[in-house]
Amino acid sequence: MRFSLGPVETRVLACLIEKAITTPDYYPLTLNSLIAACNQKSNRNPVMAVDEKTVVEALSELRYRDQLAWQVNTPGSRVPKYEHGLQKKISFSLPELSILCELMLRGPQTGGELRTHTARMSGTRSAAEIDETLQCLMDWEGECYIAKLPPGPGRRERRYAQLLTGDVVDTPSAQAPECDAGPTVYTPVQDRINALEEEVSSLRAEVVSLRETLGAFRKQFE
Repeated sequence: MRFSLGPVETRVLACLIEKAITTPDYYPLTLNSLIAACNQKSNRNPVMAVDEKTVVEALSELRYRDQLAWQVNTPGSRVPKYEHGLQKKISFSLPELSILCELMLRGPQTGGELRTHTARMSGTRSAAEIDETLQCLMDWEGECYIAKLPPGPGRRERRYAQLLTGDVVDTPSAQAPECDAGPTVYTPVQDRINALEEEVSSLRAEVVSLRETLGAFRKQFE
């Protein structure tokens, strides 16, 4: 099953998947939390600056055209929230979903980069396990959900791109420095920085949700 999503629709879907896995206590997401996740600077390539109207339009396409996102009402909340519906259509495992999510969030990546980036969602896995999952996604029940890109100029390791949202678009290096700058060296300090950025993003989403709840509560007495 293939879809043909635009850049913002892809980002919205990927953020819903990411937050469902990494911050389940704050999921489903309010609209403000989803906007914050789309505009998050860490774990994103490219970094976006989308407004409410743009995200609402993307949600509408995902809901009514593709049935990949849903509006839900949760107990104790007076504002609508949103969740993804990808696994209701395709029963990906957590490792498979994590790889697809990272490819949607960051664009084409090497197996080594995916091993590092997916650790926050599906735990630390060996290079062999990553390769096995990639192979499964290239032949998943007769469908091909990722593609192995041919080596580009100056590249040694081949990268993978997701096909879930349409044909492969291999971003030029001028627009994708993180993916095209060669293998990234990850250190304990860098891992800690990435973890702190993720924690700050989660706390921001929590503050947004609390503000919305407080605003709804105040309206009862106006």
